Amino acid sequence: MDSIGLLPERALTWRFSRSSGPGGQGVNTTDSRVELLVDLAELPDADRLVERLGPVLHVTASEHRSQLRNREAALERAVERIDQARRPDPPSRRARRPSRGAKLRRLEDKRRRSDRKALRRAPSE
Repeated sequence: MDSIGLLPERALTWRFSRSSGPGGQGVNTTDSRVELLVDLAELPDADRLVERLGPVLHVTASEHRSQLRNREAALERAVERIDQARRPDPPSRRARRPSRGAKLRRLEDKRRRSDRKALRRAPSE
């Protein structure tokens, strides 16, 4: 099976076992559950991937009846997780002063809340 051009074959280790998923009595005799181990040190930009995902990425698939479809599902999940780990971190928010409008809205909300609570109090004599 081609590794979608992103993952070299030497980085992939496949393991198969019996699945508890769909398949009826055939589940008891076929090794349709798939475990995919990806050695991240074999990939480009391995340092970043190892830092985020660990040295080995472990993906399991057993939702389909056939081993082939489970292999495809596991490979898709692995590629998805690696792509996600390769994305740069979102820029962190820098603290800024509240805008004039934000200050006015906050004060207006405080006034409204105060008026509402004042109505709950017993009338003063």
